[in-house]
Amino acid sequence: MTKRPIFASLLLLSSALVAPAALAQDTGAPAPDAPPVTAEAPATGDAAAQDEEADVSIPGGADAEIIVTGRYTPNIVRATPEVVSVLSSADIARTGEGDISGSLQRVTGLSVVGGGFVYVRGLGDRYSLALLNGSPLPSPEPLKRVVPLDIFPSNVIDSTLVQKSYSANFPGEFGGGVINLTTKAIPRESFLTISGGIGWDSETTNELGYTYYGSDTDWTGFDDGTRDIPPLLKAAFASGKPILDGADFTREDLQKIEMEMVNAETSLLQQNDHIPVNWSAGITGGTTITLPNGELGIIATLGISNKWRTRDTLQQTSLEQDLEGVPQTSFQRVITDNRIVVNGLLGFGLELGDHKFRWTNLFIRDTLKQSRLGLGRNQNQPDRDILRQDTAWYERQLINTQFVGELHFDRLKVDLRGAYANSQREAPYERSFTYIRSNLPLDQDPVGDKFVNDLGGNKGDASIAFSDLSEDLWSGGVDLSYELAPRITATVGYAYSDTQRSSVRRAFLFRGNNLPIAVQQLRPDYLLSDATIQLYDIVLLETSSQDGTAAFDAQLTTHAGYAQLQAELVPGLNINAGVRYEDGKQTVSPVDLFNTGSTAIVPTNLNNSYWLPAVTLTWEAAPDMQVRLNGSKTIARPQFRELVAQVYQDPESNRLYSGNPSLNDSELWNAELRYEWYFAKDQRFTAAAFYKSIDNPIEAYTSASDNLVQTSYANAPKATLYGAEVELQKYFALDTLSDSPFWASRRLVLIGNYTYTKSEIKVGADDITVVNGVERPATIFFFDGSAMTGQSDHLVNLQIGLEDQDKLSQQTLLLTYSSPRVTSRGPSLQPDIKEKPGIQLDFVARQGVTLLNKEIELKFEARNLTGRKYQEVQTSGDNKVYFNRYKLGRIFSLSASLKF
Repeated sequence: MTKRPIFASLLLLSSALVAPAALAQDTGAPAPDAPPVTAEAPATGDAAAQDEEADVSIPGGADAEIIVTGRYTPNIVRATPEVVSVLSSADIARTGEGDISGSLQRVTGLSVVGGGFVYVRGLGDRYSLALLNGSPLPSPEPLKRVVPLDIFPSNVIDSTLVQKSYSANFPGEFGGGVINLTTKAIPRESFLTISGGIGWDSETTNELGYTYYGSDTDWTGFDDGTRDIPPLLKAAFASGKPILDGADFTREDLQKIEMEMVNAETSLLQQNDHIPVNWSAGITGGTTITLPNGELGIIATLGISNKWRTRDTLQQTSLEQDLEGVPQTSFQRVITDNRIVVNGLLGFGLELGDHKFRWTNLFIRDTLKQSRLGLGRNQNQPDRDILRQDTAWYERQLINTQFVGELHFDRLKVDLRGAYANSQREAPYERSFTYIRSNLPLDQDPVGDKFVNDLGGNKGDASIAFSDLSEDLWSGGVDLSYELAPRITATVGYAYSDTQRSSVRRAFLFRGNNLPIAVQQLRPDYLLSDATIQLYDIVLLETSSQDGTAAFDAQLTTHAGYAQLQAELVPGLNINAGVRYEDGKQTVSPVDLFNTGSTAIVPTNLNNSYWLPAVTLTWEAAPDMQVRLNGSKTIARPQFRELVAQVYQDPESNRLYSGNPSLNDSELWNAELRYEWYFAKDQRFTAAAFYKSIDNPIEAYTSASDNLVQTSYANAPKATLYGAEVELQKYFALDTLSDSPFWASRRLVLIGNYTYTKSEIKVGADDITVVNGVERPATIFFFDGSAMTGQSDHLVNLQIGLEDQDKLSQQTLLLTYSSPRVTSRGPSLQPDIKEKPGIQLDFVARQGVTLLNKEIELKFEARNLTGRKYQEVQTSGDNKVYFNRYKLGRIFSLSASLKF
């Protein structure tokens, strides 16, 4: 572990600055716009693909016979008419991951990038669709319309279905695939489980990091009111006037607003030589109530996790096309995150005969308390040292309530869905301070050997921002399926969704004039103390409008209808064909906060309708083999934040982003050929080849100036993506190794998959792209033949383990490899910025024990055993510029759950 001595000695912000004198449902969940997939048993299939009642006769004596009647559940992956991968509750448990995104990265062709966003076959998160029990989800992320899956703890998810081939019952924004999360449902027996755990990060726990006080209740993920917007500032926001020294606000008004802001609790960075351990706790319970004609199930869960992560990062930029020479900017930053996730689920399931009803309520709150301290230089003034500190508090919250009804009337099935979800992101008191040390001789600068902040912009500055995002999503649908004849089912459906988002960010600078040297050396809380503000006339200056659009409203409304036919054409050959008509209206409108009567940015209005066909043929080549062929058309829409020029800083990458109001929809043509061999129960080998042609793909690009690096978006003319993937799941019985009872019920588990993907952007000399309303040559932003952002050529997942088939005892090694992938286009014709994920090796052990007649599950996890680094780098020959580089810690955790 690097001890970071340079920062320990330069923590001017807490002590070194001069002071004044005196911190479960079944896997086959309902798909959207359609009832649960009906798995028709193939005519030539074996027992592994059948769904039928079987009568088994067991001799019971000379005059007696016992008849046992049961139902065999088919292999879901095989029985569905599309290309799917399934993570059952057992699969999720085997990976040991705390959130669902970690488990999904083990699925063939999937990778997880940048805080829980899932990439399917190399296509970015914009091309993936996330659903919860078949209903769409809103996102609490300012940069995304898709929800980050790392906010979903594993304890609330029962299973996950990933469908990679498009079918008309899904929304048109399918692209790479759909991920349907199924929450826990009706328990078959009453239970109560209590769990808890602790964890250790080799780069963080008991090591040096930074934090700040905040409020007394920060550890819960809920602020106690300390960060509430002060009354005077709230009134100023409501006035509709820019908060500046002038006609609307006097200097006295501005100083009163400043002095009402919480100061030391949000601005004083503190060194912590012993960052705490990670911990988590949870409780889950459920029961079933028997009714005259059915049963009512109730399940509830509540959990909390509190984790710390410190990153010792190197962040650089260059203005040279070949990256030659000293980087333009180079900063060593230590970033400490304290992330608290609180979740709760309350579900009710009612079964009345053949009819099922389900009401699910989900609450997730994901809070990040972040502290940053950086030291570096800018070549505009190469002799000066720049010290920057940042403190922030990011609240992400999701509330979801949904109703699902499944009605069965002989040959007619009716599915009903309705849902409301709200997501929020609040970031109050984003504070930043910059101090400068000139390093000039004392005869040229009396404080050349000291850090100062004159609040004037030349020798330091101080800023604060308040941002708020809220998104509401209403959705509903109805599906009618009718069995026309044996093995022929027709389905029609309608789906509606309406997403509305509002976002506002108010940013300010603190400005002083000719502050005395002694004042310039004060630490942040003293620099902006009430006394300093009044004595030295420090005022508040709003800069919101300078960063582009300070606020915007956005809406996406879709209406869709579809028809689909699933039939057996001839024995052994099945078809699932359909077409979807989808109309989408998307608007992003800048909000005129200051009632000027106009905004400099033109609203975006996209109103497009599409016919989206899809067909999948499945041929039963042998009793245990089948071949699938799929073809379809899908779309991808720009995300809200990509359409508005509002500057936003991503706390994960410490990078600035801004949108482009001129983006258009992308259209995709998809094809896939897949071979599947189910050679034994729950064992399979699959191989597939896929191809996608994309018109107007949306790609990220980066622009750089002397002091600023910013990422935005543009439509590339065209792109293609193709590849292949193989998967093997095999079990080996170990009872032949020895006569010892230890091996009698144990087996070796081998699960592996490999995906090769190649993508190319097509750019011609005459191609153009539109950026902020201006036509520009596409060759300025994109290189012909370069890979799409987020795409890795190679993805490898391997699980090797031992497990007991009679009781809970699992030991699993998990290996993941992702080859380098582009995260953004290089600025000014520079090489692309690439992330190098590399190899990660994990070990998970689960053991069940019985103590005092109570079931206890013990789990041990060891993550990142190879000690890999995070690297985001530009390379030109021997020249390298690290946009972001830091060492990832090895993480060890131990947890236990007790079932009553």
